[in-house]
Amino acid sequence: MSISLDVAMSAQLSLMKRLETIAHNVANVSTVGFRAEESNFSELVSNNTLDPTAYAQIGQTVLSQKAGALVKTDGPLDVAVNGNAWFAIQTPAGQVNTRDGRLTMLETGDLQTLQGYPILDVGGAPITLEPGGGPPTIAADGMITQNGAQVAAIGLFRIPDGAKLQRFENSGVISSIPAEPVVDFSRNRIVQGFVENSNVNPVKQMTDLIMVSRLFEGVTNAIQDKERSMQNAIRTLGGSNS
Repeated sequence: MSISLDVAMSAQLSLMKRLETIAHNVANVSTVGFRAEESNFSELVSNNTLDPTAYAQIGQTVLSQKAGALVKTDGPLDVAVNGNAWFAIQTPAGQVNTRDGRLTMLETGDLQTLQGYPILDVGGAPITLEPGGGPPTIAADGMITQNGAQVAAIGLFRIPDGAKLQRFENSGVISSIPAEPVVDFSRNRIVQGFVENSNVNPVKQMTDLIMVSRLFEGVTNAIQDKERSMQNAIRTLGGSNS
């Protein structure tokens, strides 16, 4: 069955977008807290012709919320989330959620991410530790103690089901629905001395890359064959009219 050029080109554009998504995932396989992008293909039916025509289009692209593997670092300012919750940081774009818990303390005691964004408590306020208070101990509920004294608490937040996530830099997300503070730490808790790897599955991504590349090549060949057929038909018609 012959395929029209516009249908083939719609498939080519969709596959190109999918290739870009896979390449971005693969490039961030080692990015702490990174959330892979997942997309699917959908069908757009046009009734502008005698016969309804189905065009391929890229479906909704979403950020996977699957957890990455936790890696032990023993760093006192490295924290990870065990469960389906997020840290909150303050950025120029507003409050952003992240799973990248690599923190650093300034000389002032301000607790920030490696990118320089303040980490927030459950009330949305930046956290400040005692500069000379010694190494912090961070409990499962986020409570921070120094020399046996409670000084602050890292907030944990849950993104509501159905929220759409927009990526912020590499490991942050902006939710379309405000995240809710976690109050039950039986399912979501903080672990000190760990960081969370990217949730990208490199084997699956490479398999998808090969599959989509072959599909893209097949569609490209189909377009080239169609163009050659049209050119031959034009030459034939032109010769018959001469």
